[in-house]
Amino acid sequence: MSDQTTCADDPSAALTAIAERFDLPGPVSGIEPLGNGNVNDTYLVRLGQPPRPAVVLQRLNTLVFSNPEAVMANLVAFSEHVARRLLQPPRELAGRRWEVPRVFQSRADGLPWVWEGSSFWRALSYVERAQSLERIGHSGHAREIGFGLGLFHQLISDLPVESLADTLEGFHITPTYLSQFDQVLGQLGASTDPGLSDCLAFVEQHRGLVPVLEQAKAAGILRQRPIHGDPKINNVMLDLEGERAVALIDLDTVKPGLIHYDIGDCLRSACNPLGEDTDDWREVQFDLGLCEALLGGYGSVARSFLTPADYDHIVVATRVISFELGLRFLTDHLAGDVYFKTRYRGHNLLRARVQFQLTRSIEAQDAAIEAVVAAIR
Repeated sequence: MSDQTTCADDPSAALTAIAERFDLPGPVSGIEPLGNGNVNDTYLVRLGQPPRPAVVLQRLNTLVFSNPEAVMANLVAFSEHVARRLLQPPRELAGRRWEVPRVFQSRADGLPWVWEGSSFWRALSYVERAQSLERIGHSGHAREIGFGLGLFHQLISDLPVESLADTLEGFHITPTYLSQFDQVLGQLGASTDPGLSDCLAFVEQHRGLVPVLEQAKAAGILRQRPIHGDPKINNVMLDLEGERAVALIDLDTVKPGLIHYDIGDCLRSACNPLGEDTDDWREVQFDLGLCEALLGGYGSVARSFLTPADYDHIVVATRVISFELGLRFLTDHLAGDVYFKTRYRGHNLLRARVQFQLTRSIEAQDAAIEAVVAAIR
């Protein structure tokens, strides 16, 4: 991210000038940082006086998203499709709200983005009266997060994958991450760090896990569908009144893929009560009760589009995605922390240890998790 200035370096006046280049529903009255994402820089833009709606202003990291226009084309296609589906909402939405992001256009040319020098900006509607969680508080949260992901998948299950660009080639293709790891590792010398040595040994022990999902896709057992790509728990918004799921955010990774990437990522994120940034990696456990609640919520809306083969691969997907994220953190640590934002040297190594410990816990409860999946069929 070296060619992009940090959030703290952007003065308020410059951010205001960028926000005002979009056709917003009111004058800008204030801007403040929003969230703690690892990739993009995100701000909350307040308009006029309350209760005017706020807007999310975001600078995409073009080192990660090298074709940001395609990212926005996917987002527009997704938003328009879901808006049409919600004209006749599914029965599961009775008495509930569900929000679709509005994409604001540039005043100058009507495009859904603005270039400012080498920086790519967009503006989206903000989900009001809602919050995201960094860690699950109770099983009700888990059920709602599962419901939110299931509803998201249901609403886009008939969106043709051909209408979406692959904006991150290789994303969630676990064999690709292993190849990148091997390439980076081959350029380094022997390690004397016991933590790193433990992680390296774990990778060697799990090479056989890496191709499972991709082999099932190649064999026609699993098929590609539109996916969110990054449905960790803080990307599911819960309303403040009833703590019910109302939206999924951070839609940069909407693309063709296996829904198992989404299910596995959601489970590994939600069912680790200590969170992925815990310092106490040895105490990380996969919480079976949270898994049961989340899959119960997911299954309540997902039965209409899941196949028997889909159910068969949920448990292994949870192992694969937990391992995959650990592998990505480890590779970034070895490469010098060039992808994920970090707070200190060794942060990505600690993150890798958390995910690998979570993978161990998932493996130890394999039969119990299979029983949970069987209960939602």
